Amino acid sequence: MAKKPDLSIIIVNYKTKALLKQCLDSIFNYEIIVVDNDSRDGSAEMVEKEFPKVELIKNKENLGFAKGNNQALRRAQSKYILFLNSDTIVPKETIPELLSYLEKHPKIGVVTPRLELRDGKIDLDSHRGFPQPWAAFCYFTGLEKLFPGSKTFGQYHQTWKELNTVHEIDSCCGAFLLTRKKILEKIGGFDESYFFYGEDLDLCFRIKQKDWKIVYYPKVKAIHYKGASSGLRKESRDVSQVDRKTRLKAVQASIEAMEIFYDKFYKNKYPLWVTFFVKLGIQIKKISRHFEYSN
Repeated sequence: MAKKPDLSIIIVNYKTKALLKQCLDSIFNYEIIVVDNDSRDGSAEMVEKEFPKVELIKNKENLGFAKGNNQALRRAQSKYILFLNSDTIVPKETIPELLSYLEKHPKIGVVTPRLELRDGKIDLDSHRGFPQPWAAFCYFTGLEKLFPGSKTFGQYHQTWKELNTVHEIDSCCGAFLLTRKKILEKIGGFDESYFFYGEDLDLCFRIKQKDWKIVYYPKVKAIHYKGASSGLRKESRDVSQVDRKTRLKAVQASIEAMEIFYDKFYKNKYPLWVTFFVKLGIQIKKISRHFEYSN
């Protein structure tokens, strides 16, 4: 009998019952911990009935992504930890190959596959640069999209890099983040100041501060419906079950995440005038997003 991989998969779920079932069907051979954030859509009952070997944590309220992952992390005992979104589907070869890569490369702290949207295009949030003021400016003004091959303008998603080759990146997406338990123990897991959005960037930033590398590995892939728990993404509006109240809460959380990250890592590195314009840009984005998702 083959040795069972030393891996714990952690999934935080909120109102994605059908997608969660798809996800679990694709990874059933591994140790899995599902945290249900008070979905009230039958998700928890489905897990209990159809996946009895899955460890289920049922919260009585929506604690958010960071707190939910940390809840499960405290129970996980494996050498490797995979943070996985409930709105993903993972081909059978993906996890074994990424685990083998980590085993062979002890200086790599995080590895992520090519994360594809349903139309086959890459989810660029899985191939991120850190949101320094200039990088964020180029992204939100559309300069990155106009000049995707430019290292000057494409820093937000590092779009000048070859997306079909294995290489180092600043940050991957929390939808599929495979790392080592010992790293998480040293840095303390996710920062629970974030409710939803930003916590994956923060985690990757702190991992890189400890001199670990983060690698994008496109030889294997996973499918990402993207945004099913927030209702904010056009890619998953046809399958998202969240209501207007949840969408607006997600909008607020996304804006707060920008402020938390900037204040934590960048505020003291830049002059006051830069901070002024960063904060102004965040407020403009807040207004536009509230307007977009209020209807």
